[in-house]
Amino acid sequence: MAAGMKHLSKTFVWILMGMLIVGLAGFGAVNFTGNASAVATAGTQDITVEEYARELQREQQALQQQTGQAFTIAQMTAFGLDRQVLSRLVTTAAMDSEVEALGLSIGDNTLLNEITQIDSFQNASGSFDRDTYTFALDRVGLSERDFEEDVRRETARILVQSAIMAGTKMPETLADAMVGYIGARRSFDWVQLKTSETAMIALAPSEAELQEFYEANPDLFTLPETRKITYAVLSPDMVMDEVQVDEDALRQLYEDRAGQYQVPERRLVERLAFSSDADAAAAKARLDAGEVTFAELTDERGLELADIDLGDMTAEELGVSAEGVFAAQAGMVTGPLPSDLGPALFRINGVLSAQNTPFEEAQAELRDEIAAGRARRLIEGQAEDIDDLLAGGATLEELATEAGLMVDTIAWTADSGDGIAAYSAFRDAAAAVSEEDFPAVDFLEDGSLFALRLDEVLAERPEPLADAQDKALRGWNTEQRQNALATQAESIKARAEANGAFDEDLTMTSEDGLTRTAYLDGTPADMMTQLFEMEPGELRVVADADSTVILKLNEVLAPLESEEMAALATALGAQLDQALAEALFQAFARDAQLRAQPTVNDQAINAVHANFQ
Repeated sequence: MAAGMKHLSKTFVWILMGMLIVGLAGFGAVNFTGNASAVATAGTQDITVEEYARELQREQQALQQQTGQAFTIAQMTAFGLDRQVLSRLVTTAAMDSEVEALGLSIGDNTLLNEITQIDSFQNASGSFDRDTYTFALDRVGLSERDFEEDVRRETARILVQSAIMAGTKMPETLADAMVGYIGARRSFDWVQLKTSETAMIALAPSEAELQEFYEANPDLFTLPETRKITYAVLSPDMVMDEVQVDEDALRQLYEDRAGQYQVPERRLVERLAFSSDADAAAAKARLDAGEVTFAELTDERGLELADIDLGDMTAEELGVSAEGVFAAQAGMVTGPLPSDLGPALFRINGVLSAQNTPFEEAQAELRDEIAAGRARRLIEGQAEDIDDLLAGGATLEELATEAGLMVDTIAWTADSGDGIAAYSAFRDAAAAVSEEDFPAVDFLEDGSLFALRLDEVLAERPEPLADAQDKALRGWNTEQRQNALATQAESIKARAEANGAFDEDLTMTSEDGLTRTAYLDGTPADMMTQLFEMEPGELRVVADADSTVILKLNEVLAPLESEEMAALATALGAQLDQALAEALFQAFARDAQLRAQPTVNDQAINAVHANFQ
């Protein structure tokens, strides 16, 4: 019997192994080490699964640095970032295929020079370091051979790009026209009439006038689509009384937050390291003699101040340098001092005092934090039971008595933003719910639980005049003032056209040589735009809701011949040349990609995504 069981066990194991081998046979064709080593091909170049995975990882790390959040492959795919990565790789591969067809490459000496100039492979003294080179490549999973081949290809691509873009020149006519447009000037006179300064004799319209205004301006009295919603909510504040917080938990959290409540004294420092004590001492002597500044010393080393900034450092973090650094005053440069990069000069930019918050002072804050967290977990624990009640046919109103939720209603529109409508989760749910949907449990950003029901949808509709009396009255008054201003402005304009000048009792302002970008406070936003459409001697009324201006153009002036305009012309010319060069290279790259006839292996791409971390 035992022998039979043993034989059966072995047979079962072999069956499982066979099934596993068959299953992995299909997977192995597209995984990182399987038979399909390329996710795409362009011309003579393959894009390997390793290259694609490495570029995805770089994109993922760049996103995390920019946003502070980790992105999964599913999120990256949803945003189309995987296709962007693939597109970049295909474009590069097409260019490499074109370069290969042209027979371009670089020699070993040029390759060596390119690699030794890369900062990441240099030591503290700025020299190429073989161990640093090997370590840096190991960290990103590249062999020296693969990296050096990448450098060869990239340098060859740059040669082609430089050949296409070098000497590209845009005709000067375009730059001259742009400078003429930007630098064009006008001299003019203007009189301003402000709505707020216009006196009105009658500010109360009759019912007929108000009704006429209401009917003539339907857009002002149209209510948006409104959703009448009933919702039930259970917030952490509502269950706070049920939460108990013992002192042991408070003290444990206080200890866990020691770095927040017990902050040691720190120094804001910059560290400039040297290869020897003699070099560091010589630099300090020049600094003390006033021959050079600390920033200039940094420039001499080919570094930026950001490269040597250590931020705020504790004595423990500074190690052997701590005693000397902490003995110096803010603004001083001290050293040479020993450091893990060799002898260094330290500039102290600030002194940050120690911050010690006793447990008694932090206790209330800690209690609130723990209680809020426990309240949210308590609500999460009740979510399934509440969802079961809803699934069993319980109404939102019944949840108030059976589960302690608060029930309320809201007339929700896309512009709602008060109360529960301030939460994006509620707004999304309110916008998506239909009258056929059953209420279901969801969560707000603060941990509150909620469920909602759509009772009625009111389409866009006119707001009854009886409900919009105040709005109609304000609108009518505004219209009356604007009409009065328009009449007054046209009268001033007519007299100025007849007399050749503005009335003497008006407050007139003269401007000389203003450009299109000039800003005059309180004037209509498009005043300068309209001014540059006018002919000399022309008068025009320009108005907006707050101001009405009567313009009189006196003179059209050419751009000033100044150093600033000459610099602008040079800069615009350079930008246009660069834009033309880039357009030519992009056209070349697109043509190379079309001729490379790229193909994509979706199966291999899916395998990379499945194995991506």
